[in-house]
Amino acid sequence: MQEPLLRYCRGRIGVGERHLFSADDIAQEALMAVMTALPRYRDEGRPFLAFAYGIASRKVADAMRVAGRSKADPTDDLPEQTTTAADGPEQSAVDAEGNRRVSALLDTLSDKQREILVLRLIVGLSAEETAAAVDSTPGAVRVAQHRALAKLRGELEDRRDEKDHR
Repeated sequence: MQEPLLRYCRGRIGVGERHLFSADDIAQEALMAVMTALPRYRDEGRPFLAFAYGIASRKVADAMRVAGRSKADPTDDLPEQTTTAADGPEQSAVDAEGNRRVSALLDTLSDKQREILVLRLIVGLSAEETAAAVDSTPGAVRVAQHRALAKLRGELEDRRDEKDHR
């Protein structure tokens, strides 16, 4: 349970960026909330993972809301480790830039499209599992995923064209 929630939170929050909360912290809070809510869980035909992702989604939204209201300016003094010490500073810089670009691209999507891409591509859920997690149908999930990927493709082409015209 911990690993899927962690992948989900990292996919939504990002890794190695300046945030008030790390994806690991939010995943831990989500896991604790799942454990607390366990006695109230009722099997109503939805997978348990959908129940857990629903809780994690609310924890991510809460953290984003708090970060949006906060006047604090987080620093990179203690960045999340996405590379090993042997990779060196150049690789760390390349990874950070890649994370920033991916986050900027994902920010062009609607919340639902972003959620579906994270669940399908980062967490690795099937269309059926994703549909249960986002309260949709598998067909609608596939369509939303296709449209989100097409939008990202268009954004990449636009950015490439802008770069070529400079």
